Amino acid sequence: MPSPSKNVSLITLRTLHRIHRQLSDLRERLDRGPKQIHAAEANVQRCEEGVARLRDELKTTRKEADQKQLQLKGNEEKIKDLKRKLNMAASNREYQVLKEQIAADEMANSVLEDEILEALDQVDAFAAKIAEAEAALAAARQRTAQLQVEVGKQEPHIRHDIQRLDGELRQSEEGLPPTVREVYQRMVRQRGEDALAAVIDGCCGGCNQQVPLNVQAEIRMSHPMFCKTCGRLLYLPEDAPPARAFEA
Repeated sequence: MPSPSKNVSLITLRTLHRIHRQLSDLRERLDRGPKQIHAAEANVQRCEEGVARLRDELKTTRKEADQKQLQLKGNEEKIKDLKRKLNMAASNREYQVLKEQIAADEMANSVLEDEILEALDQVDAFAAKIAEAEAALAAARQRTAQLQVEVGKQEPHIRHDIQRLDGELRQSEEGLPPTVREVYQRMVRQRGEDALAAVIDGCCGGCNQQVPLNVQAEIRMSHPMFCKTCGRLLYLPEDAPPARAFEA
């Protein structure tokens, strides 16, 4: 990367990086709000679909129970009719056939009664599940409404802060020499806040690669220096060790 001869204040670089980080955080918050609302609305839709599905299953189960009860009633009438015929049987053979038929129908009714009881138990279970699902739906709707209010309140303040920081950023960028500003702005367009990095413990804060001592010395003299590995514009943080720590 080029090393322009004009000096760049470390304060300017620190300020630029701070503002970029703040802007990045604010824009992330601005984007996060609608995403949270969208996720909450999707959850409401899932809850609504869950309630509708349970209600449909309940309706189907009730219908099956009603049909079985009608079938049971019809079978009971059939058994009564067979018992009347049994009393009027003209022969032992007819009597035996009717008796066997009655026994078979009573056995079938016993199975049907068990199925009806099971279906009614399922109806009760579905009622409890639906109540639980409806409570979850109400909570999801309430959470969505709260999010909408919160995001609606926060958004104007976030936008105001972004506008303010954009102004501070433009003002701080005026402290960069034109040649450095051109490279810096190109990198900002590509990387955003990662266009700059502090030198921490002798390493680039962006890529963690070692920054040579002579480069650190140049930075201390306010000479614009770029990381040879990742290309970030380097600066020293306020708590950087004194210059003598880098002497041979």
